[in-house]
Amino acid sequence: MSFGIMTAPMQVGYDEVRRVWREADKVPEIEHAWLFDHLMPIAGDPDGPIFEGWTLLAALAAQTSRMRIGLLVTSNRFRPPAVLAKIATTVDIVSGGRLDFGIGAGSRPSHPLARREYDGHGLPYHSQDDAVAALAEACTVIRRLWTSSEPFDFEGAHVRLTGAVGNPHPVQQPHPPIMIGGRASATLRVVAEHANLWNIPGGGDITDLAGRSRLLDRYCEEIGRNPAEIVRSIYLPVDYERPGVTRGKIAEAAEAGFGHFVLGLASPYPEEVAQWVADEVIRRV
Repeated sequence: MSFGIMTAPMQVGYDEVRRVWREADKVPEIEHAWLFDHLMPIAGDPDGPIFEGWTLLAALAAQTSRMRIGLLVTSNRFRPPAVLAKIATTVDIVSGGRLDFGIGAGSRPSHPLARREYDGHGLPYHSQDDAVAALAEACTVIRRLWTSSEPFDFEGAHVRLTGAVGNPHPVQQPHPPIMIGGRASATLRVVAEHANLWNIPGGGDITDLAGRSRLLDRYCEEIGRNPAEIVRSIYLPVDYERPGVTRGKIAEAAEAGFGHFVLGLASPYPEEVAQWVADEVIRRV
């Protein structure tokens, strides 16, 4: 079992997030730390403050030395894949090879607070089917940029590159682990083909989540991949007042085959919250 924390970089100051990450970096039970990737708040004051995820991740990479780090998960809709590959390489180098590369298709149209960030930043918003197909091409291109020693062309339905080259390469070889987030069947097919880790939000019906995991197993078997190669990751919010509830959700998820836990910390963050999570949640599981 592997445990980490997630601090959503919205409705909060940089100093507060930095404090929590620095604290967590000193707590051995916390093995990884995550931000998310939105451009406008998706909770609280819709016009409140929010930081760009990759920029903040680079800053926190330089402020920490032990934990693995990542975004849970970056939206493939926000940045061209070749640009994203360069950004991720930079963060992996700054961190000394600690990046877990989280990526997903992007928010669904049914989430109005997420949808408005596309309109507010002049970003195109295509159908979900289109977004999932683009995600598959992005994963192919990003991995190739991380590993190819020669320039290459790529002609896909969504991504077209001429003379693409990635220099420098990431520290991690052959490349940073790829985490894909999502639960839709089409996304799980992309997970089966490309991911080292798969993440899904938890807290709901564990039977449903276990069913999604079994579907991923089936998709892996269809393409001849061992399902055990993909780590099952789950996001669970931490209840500061009732840590026993969080421990119970962890136990349920572990029984269902999940072994990588991302514990969501709500702001305002209590003093020494990282140590509290280790003492009241992780150790007692």
